[in-house]
Amino acid sequence: MKGRYKVSASGIAAGQVEHMLRQVTPGRYDAYEALLRALATPSAGQVWMLLWHGQAGSPDAQYGNMEVDGHGYAPCVTSAQELSASGWNRSYEVVDGVDVARTLYPDQFGLWLNPHAPGGGVGIPWLDLRRIATGLERQPAGPLRLSEPGIEIPQFYALLAQNAHRTPAVRTLRRAWVQPALGAPYLAVGLDVYDTSPVAVDSVRAMMQQSIGAVPDGLPVSTVAMSDEYDPVAMWMRAQARPFYDREAHAAPAQAPALGYGYPPAHGGY
Repeated sequence: MKGRYKVSASGIAAGQVEHMLRQVTPGRYDAYEALLRALATPSAGQVWMLLWHGQAGSPDAQYGNMEVDGHGYAPCVTSAQELSASGWNRSYEVVDGVDVARTLYPDQFGLWLNPHAPGGGVGIPWLDLRRIATGLERQPAGPLRLSEPGIEIPQFYALLAQNAHRTPAVRTLRRAWVQPALGAPYLAVGLDVYDTSPVAVDSVRAMMQQSIGAVPDGLPVSTVAMSDEYDPVAMWMRAQARPFYDREAHAAPAQAPALGYGYPPAHGGY
């Protein structure tokens, strides 16, 4: 993993990250979410990335890495004072949290804050770095509890499958019940499509709009692109959820050719 960003002139805005970091304790998902918001704030969310190789801003700059419970993380510190306290004697670079999140998450690497601190610091898994990189409000707060939906809404599923059959871009539909760490649970509909052109995307959006009226009042529904290899809900549905609509399975089977090229079958012999 290369460090691709130049060193900032100062890190005076790091105090917010450190303040939020001190609030994080096991089970305090609200405090953890506040830490993510601080990291996602441009300039205020700066971190000091520890470089295992190369100098800040050089093409060969490479972040350090550490493994925790089988998952990879890049270590960092949250201020010049923490850098001094860590005893790190190699190079470093100061990077906005959003930028380092964009660098790390595609390789499924997380970010570990202040690993030298008492208690070992705090790790940000790569799925949460993806949320920082793409917008915290666009993705549910983890850890997620995922399961088959228990709520019975056959009218919605039937109407959605009917409208999907009329929408050639749709290959399959899946579903999951998502319970975020913070916020209300909701029904997720996984959309697997043949075509992602603007016209096809508009047709799928219209399919959902035509179907959503059959959802009971107060039940939140969200859609998930099954092609998104980084989305945890799509990952779960690919592994665990059978489609409730499958265009290819619904296709009419080919008819067997008639015996005797159209003549009636012979009954017995002479």
